[in-house]
Amino acid sequence: MIEIFTPPEVDRARETGAIIGGILRDLRSRVQVGTNLLEIDEWTRELIADNGATSCYVDYAPSFGRGPFGHYICTAVNDAVLHGMPHDYRLADGDLLTLDLAVIKDGLAADAAISFIVGRKRPEGAAALIDATERALAAGIEVARAGNRVGDISRAIGNVLSGAGYSINTEFGGHSIGTVMHGDLHIPNTGRPGRGYILRPGLLIAIEPWVMADTNVLVTDADGWTLRSSTGCLTAHTEHTIAITDGAAEILTLSR
Repeated sequence: MIEIFTPPEVDRARETGAIIGGILRDLRSRVQVGTNLLEIDEWTRELIADNGATSCYVDYAPSFGRGPFGHYICTAVNDAVLHGMPHDYRLADGDLLTLDLAVIKDGLAADAAISFIVGRKRPEGAAALIDATERALAAGIEVARAGNRVGDISRAIGNVLSGAGYSINTEFGGHSIGTVMHGDLHIPNTGRPGRGYILRPGLLIAIEPWVMADTNVLVTDADGWTLRSSTGCLTAHTEHTIAITDGAAEILTLSR
């Protein structure tokens, strides 16, 4: 299902997006060397409840996971890049951490992810990975305009990621979002311009560039969820939910 929303409905999605932006900002400020991933999950549970929202992850059980997920946030460390299941691990100085969060409130969902380095150490290549995903996200948002197509977003993202020297996996990417976290629209992180679904005002999409330093092959942890680079290399992932408008796309998941 690909949903198109009215302006009042987009207003509701805007509120959900602001909740996610605020929670991710709060979590980033709390995380430090020694923080346990399970602490982050518990903080997230509390913050979602404080905002009157509901987790999209706890009961999430898609075909590609060993569901239900059972946690409130995805916490991916170093070579983990997607669907990182929180577990008993204390963050070390220099760990590259990705937090991926989706919630729903008043019937509309939003989804976002941030990657950052914990502590003071700066592992080789970590900052470049994060920068590439952030620049790719900005490029994708720039062309996400009514009348353009999904392939235009994919091409813009892919140009940045490949231009930075990374190979691209298209198994997982962006998606439409609305009354459910994952709508039917798939937005690969590379593609051909002028192809695919035509963007329309009222469409909500999550754009999420992610890369692995020296491979495009994923492996799945024994937990059935966490996806890692097959070579053990560092990874990064950045995501925003946006609304297609009559002009430039609006980012809904910025913190206010």
